[in-house]
Amino acid sequence: MSAVDTHPTGQSTPTSSRATGQVHDIALVFTRELRPVVRDPFSVIFGIIQPLFFLGLFTPLLVASSGQSTADTLQWFVPGVIVMLALFGTSTTGANLQFEMQTGSHERTLVSPLSRSSLMVGRALKEIVPTIVQALVIVGVAVPFGFRPDVAGLVAGLVVLSVFCVGLGALSYALALAVKENQWAFWGVQQTLLFPLMLLAGILLPLQGAPGWLEALSKVNPLTYVVDAERALIAGTWDGDAVAGAAAAALTCVVGLLVGARAMRASS
Repeated sequence: MSAVDTHPTGQSTPTSSRATGQVHDIALVFTRELRPVVRDPFSVIFGIIQPLFFLGLFTPLLVASSGQSTADTLQWFVPGVIVMLALFGTSTTGANLQFEMQTGSHERTLVSPLSRSSLMVGRALKEIVPTIVQALVIVGVAVPFGFRPDVAGLVAGLVVLSVFCVGLGALSYALALAVKENQWAFWGVQQTLLFPLMLLAGILLPLQGAPGWLEALSKVNPLTYVVDAERALIAGTWDGDAVAGAAAAALTCVVGLLVGARAMRASS
């Protein structure tokens, strides 16, 4: 006799078919969420403006302060900008959920046969697609100025970043469920956490030579290891930094999905 699991509809389904059903549900949510972006790509275009400003304004400052060439500086800075793109996009997954709560579409989704976890993963994966497009634009802009990414490393780096962002998107989803329709609370928590995490990960400025307490905080920041992995992989270096970053991304993904699933059960 095969083991069974309970589907959101209350029916029991064989464990052997549950994985296939989960992938199908994620694909449905992913397609549903991505369709408006394909029809109106303005948000993708608008979302890349700020990272381009960071790239254009911070790079000369980093060149002047470090004394390195523009090419070497871009080799360090561009991977951080790509991570920043992913953070800005995926951490706002919960804001889209809040809008659905206000319109009542979230409640209709909960009574559908879709699995709860697919709602989180599908939404988070949807944010990865614009991020990848924007990342390729950033790479294309930086290449004429001496940036030289390793193609295989870039692909691997985007995979690691996608895993991290699934967990981050699930945490954003859980935050939205916790604060309900209080948008000020969602954005207050999101902004309060996002920028310290970015600065402590060394995305905009290197942390070498920073006070000891800053270095200690950066060591407990999982984003630090993801950023280091992106820099290593995009440079074509498959070393301990890449392994540590992949592990940090996987851990964030697992924790995010567990917290998000618990929030879903509580809200139901």
